Amino acid sequence: MKDRDTAPGQGWFITVEGPDGAGKTLVAERVAGALEARGFDVVQTREPGGTSVGERVRRIVLDHAPGDAPHDPRTDALLFSAGRAQLVAEIIRPALARGALVLGARHVDSTLAYQGYGGGLAQATLRELQEFATGGLHPDLTVLLDVPVEIGLARKQADEQTRFEATFDLDFHRRVRAGYLALAAAEPGRFRVIDATEPVEEVVTATIAAILARIGTGTEPRQPALRIQP
Repeated sequence: MKDRDTAPGQGWFITVEGPDGAGKTLVAERVAGALEARGFDVVQTREPGGTSVGERVRRIVLDHAPGDAPHDPRTDALLFSAGRAQLVAEIIRPALARGALVLGARHVDSTLAYQGYGGGLAQATLRELQEFATGGLHPDLTVLLDVPVEIGLARKQADEQTRFEATFDLDFHRRVRAGYLALAAAEPGRFRVIDATEPVEEVVTATIAAILARIGTGTEPRQPALRIQP
């Protein structure tokens, strides 16, 4: 990925990705707390969600009821992207502009993995849509929490399952996981793959280490740079 010249004084954008049941939310929360204890200004985000628009999108794309017609993958791609556009404009860019470290549970790679590799939509089409939705914003680092599909899905109780966990088959989830690994292999400089079958504290420790290594400090925050693709 080719970056524009960096802008001094702007923040770091770190994303946490992974298949369903990888532990993204829990890990992101614990990592955020640890970084705040080190003195970082941390802003947590989740997708879909994080804004009034995003939370309404979240209900549409994740809730399900018996008899609901399946969403076309294009519908999901557009809905997720709409929520993402609002999150970037309302929360992420202002936080980065003041020098914060934004820690997001899911971002563009989720659409590429789920609606692309999982749903069969063309990667080129989805990437163009994401460029439009985010205005060319890309993470400085993406931590991929990798877990076998059967293990990840088994972690979710019935009342915790979203539409993706409750209604999509194992082959879909296997394609999603394979897609994430393919994305990571294509951009080794941006991705850090962590084994999410390990105890959560070990996963949290590895994630913190990856973030500190990326931003170039083991102890104190410094002025970072926002990476934007033209």
